[in-house]
Amino acid sequence: MDRRTFVGTAVRGLLVLPLAANGQPQGTTARVGFLVFAPRETLNIVVPAMVDRLRELGYSEGRNLILDFRHADSEERFRELAAELVGIGVRVIFAPGSHAIRAARATTTTLPIVGLDNEIDPVADGYAASLARPGGNVTGVFLGQPEVSAKQLQLLKEMVPGLTRVAVLWDATVGTAQREAVEDAARGLGITFSSIVWTGPDALPGALRSATHDGARGLVVLSSPRILTTNNRPLVADAALRNRLPAIGLTSLFARDGLLIAYGPVQLDMYRSAATLIAKILDGARPADLPIERPVHFALVINLKTGKALGLTVPQSVLLRADDVIQ
Repeated sequence: MDRRTFVGTAVRGLLVLPLAANGQPQGTTARVGFLVFAPRETLNIVVPAMVDRLRELGYSEGRNLILDFRHADSEERFRELAAELVGIGVRVIFAPGSHAIRAARATTTTLPIVGLDNEIDPVADGYAASLARPGGNVTGVFLGQPEVSAKQLQLLKEMVPGLTRVAVLWDATVGTAQREAVEDAARGLGITFSSIVWTGPDALPGALRSATHDGARGLVVLSSPRILTTNNRPLVADAALRNRLPAIGLTSLFARDGLLIAYGPVQLDMYRSAATLIAKILDGARPADLPIERPVHFALVINLKTGKALGLTVPQSVLLRADDVIQ
């Protein structure tokens, strides 16, 4: 090798070295922990969306990525599982839902955590110094609930002329901030509400009957991992219909399972954004420097079949604003 070739090769090597040092080391496998509320096979929409996004960003299962799943339905169990993930050496923990985020943060203040939630305010709750510069080991995608709750009640009022009382179904283990947001929005719209705490599927039909007898003419279903499960969504929709309650939920899945309306952030976009943050951390970014994101895209979905069963005529003004209409 002559001197000119040697110098050129050495310079190119110096330019490449910092990139390799900051990113995923060549030939190694990244391990990511998923601390979730249900087994992987039941999360058959959001997990594939994340896997696809990670693949787009250079991380593929079976090649340079291992996804370790742990699932539970209580914060105490989540803490045990978070410790397991730390123990097996994951590079980052993905924690959707307030239980998982709290458990992961209680377990480690150094390992990167990417959260995704509709309940937690990451700044007010002490997980981040600011949205722009979190400053700790937690970043992620978090919804600002109060504005969404007000919009949901407004939509329900447009759909049900003369609506003055609604029932609110919520999970006391995760939904306090959401319920307070609905309460504030209801006061502004002159609507009273009765609170229904989720205690399981068996108690729901009776609770909705009682709310209807007390004068409720609509139902707001707040977000909760327990209420959102594949089995419980159709049950909630069926119970609302049997009690003649026009109901609104946060995710489009509820409308597809029979609820009258869904209005909220596009969940797949949120999960894809979380996958992008995970990839950035695997590439060497620090969660302290990765801005916490808010959902950008929101969707209004209307189930006309349910509307017809309830004897409601959906106003044209609402139909024109819908992103999807289920016939």
